[in-house]
Amino acid sequence: MNAVAKAAGHQEVPVEKISDTWAAAGLNKGAGWSGPDRITGERRSEGGQLGGRAMSFQNIIRLSLDDPAHAVCVLGSEIYVDVSGCAPQMCECFTIHGSGRVLIDIADTMITDKEDATIWWPLTEPTYAIVKMTSPSFMVDGDKVLVTYYGTNEEMSLGTAVLYLTGIDVSLEVDIYRTGQVGLPSDKKAKKKWTWGPNGWGAILLVNCSPDPGQLEDQVKETKKVLLSDEIKNLSQMMLNVQGPSYTLKKYQLVLHTSEEESKKARVYWPQKDSAHTFELVLGPGQHTYTLPLLGNHLKETLYVEATEFPSASFSGLISYSASLVEESQDPLIPEVPVYKDTVVFRVAPCIFLPSTQMPLEVYLCRELQLQGFVNTVTELSEENHFQVASVYEDPNRLGKWLQDEMAFCYTQAPHKTVSFVLDTPRAILLEEISMKYSLSPGVGYMIQETKDHTVASMDSIGNLMVSPPVKVQGKEYPLGRVLIGSRFYPSAEGRAMSEALRDFLYAQQVQAPVELYADWLMSGHMDEFMCFVPIDDKSDGKKSFQLLLASPRACYTLLQEKQRQGYGNALLFDEVRGDQLLSNGREAKTIDQFLADENLRKQNEFAEKCILLNRDILKTELGLVEKDIIDIPQLFCLARLTNVPSEQQPQRPLARPYFPDLLQMIVMGKTLGIPKPFGPQIKGTCCLEEKVCQLLEPLGFKCTFIDDFDCYLTDVGDLCACANIRRVPFAFKWWKTVP
Repeated sequence: MNAVAKAAGHQEVPVEKISDTWAAAGLNKGAGWSGPDRITGERRSEGGQLGGRAMSFQNIIRLSLDDPAHAVCVLGSEIYVDVSGCAPQMCECFTIHGSGRVLIDIADTMITDKEDATIWWPLTEPTYAIVKMTSPSFMVDGDKVLVTYYGTNEEMSLGTAVLYLTGIDVSLEVDIYRTGQVGLPSDKKAKKKWTWGPNGWGAILLVNCSPDPGQLEDQVKETKKVLLSDEIKNLSQMMLNVQGPSYTLKKYQLVLHTSEEESKKARVYWPQKDSAHTFELVLGPGQHTYTLPLLGNHLKETLYVEATEFPSASFSGLISYSASLVEESQDPLIPEVPVYKDTVVFRVAPCIFLPSTQMPLEVYLCRELQLQGFVNTVTELSEENHFQVASVYEDPNRLGKWLQDEMAFCYTQAPHKTVSFVLDTPRAILLEEISMKYSLSPGVGYMIQETKDHTVASMDSIGNLMVSPPVKVQGKEYPLGRVLIGSRFYPSAEGRAMSEALRDFLYAQQVQAPVELYADWLMSGHMDEFMCFVPIDDKSDGKKSFQLLLASPRACYTLLQEKQRQGYGNALLFDEVRGDQLLSNGREAKTIDQFLADENLRKQNEFAEKCILLNRDILKTELGLVEKDIIDIPQLFCLARLTNVPSEQQPQRPLARPYFPDLLQMIVMGKTLGIPKPFGPQIKGTCCLEEKVCQLLEPLGFKCTFIDDFDCYLTDVGDLCACANIRRVPFAFKWWKTVP
């Protein structure tokens, strides 16, 4: 080689056809091999006998000048070819060529059969070439790599080493790019990793939210299942593809598998040939491997996958599936050998909660005789705004309070489907006691998240949860808002908090980073007794798309003092409420003068004000709020002890409950607000509390309707009006684009 060539590391010369090189090496017909056998694809010797060569899956191939090497190359894998190991003693350089389906990477240079020039590579140190294949071979040994060695005379070869390749494809493909369709990744290794963010990738599974919980339990023992068209649309697809020469494939088995623990979290179904709707359960609880004899046939099948549970403290949400090619042993004393594995990773879609600022889709109401005033008003508001109303009938003894206390409308989403469902945290665990699942509209799911069975004043329920609208805090985006959890502020002997199981579940969803607020001061422990979010359209001056409404005893006292100064001290609070209703709720009609003179009640509200101010500071910090984002709503509280629990569960400290029907427990339907009628002092025929709320909210475009149903809001232990629940429009933002 000349000095220039040595300095550059290679020399380009006029093109030589690869076929010419093979001919020069004596590798065409008549040089020891004939064409392929027409039936098996196996290449025969001149004597007509099938060759007895061993196919190799070795990662490193040693070449020889005396005998060709043979290897099976699975698409997506790499073979390292030892180029220098068999080089003749006088060799100074070599050329390397591959047939059409072969890619060769040597010294970071990619070589294909379309090269316009032959490159002479110096052989100065041990050299490896990386060989990959772009598509399966049509026959055994259907592709080749040729390495020709040269001395100082570049026109006279010292020998040629040959590697025969049989390319096969064994792959699992999923919707890695989240388009709703199974796609082929540009990098097969990308399937093994799941990444968040707008540029992330990775497939997604939906949890089976069937309204019939017994159906899932029965499937544990079933090996086959009938799926309707709508059910199939909820499942994620996983494509299994095996291609290559039949003679090679029939020597192997294919094993689908996952870990034993992950098999409990999802199910994989295989469509049956004899029925469009019958599917075989091949992987799932109790079955984490499934062996498929290949029988030498090409295989291209679509599998269907569903998750059985949401992420939790003990489950990350990630599930991986693999297809392993296993070489069967002909000797019973020798075990089988796994030779290749392709793996894909799914993430189970999280449970996403919705704030009151999202538009309603459907209003669910408990229709009981005791609630008719409430039900009629909410029905009218829903129909005026063209929202669908669904009726739920329940045991009159429970008065429908489970409808919002114990369950929430959520949704879960994959690129191919969005599913709304009810998440239930029942105090009554027996499923037949919960009628909500029988009242749901078609396509709406139902899931149970079990918690500890606490007392009636429990914070251990989904009712003790709220969601903020989307916010930005110190540069961090929360496009799906943040879950707000009512809790105790510090551990104490009588302190109450959400159960660890439910709390951990909320944190495990990752996409709505929880914020814990102080709600243990309330008798019900539910945050909606002192706060509410409403949507606004005016985003000028840096305003957000919502306003936070906070209960304010101070604002209520200020309003009553103003009316006293105006000469209305004799106006009565609860003047319009029947005496028996007041008596059953521990209230009495009082004038403004009497009310303001009650020092004990004032001290109780000073306590409530401090608790609310503590939460105000937390909300401002964690949601990035400023004062102009908050509206103070006049509301009073009183302290009392629980009266309907066993003595051993009776806390020593008193707890707060609304003094009059809680204005914050409003039903938000876009710009229409259904607000509890507070029955405040009448000033010139108008309730001064209602008038104040209208003055605060109507300039923002809200229509305020006050619901006349005293008992609905104050009966028992200060429970909220839990007789209604709203299914709302999911966020437009896709959860997988977040960065937790």
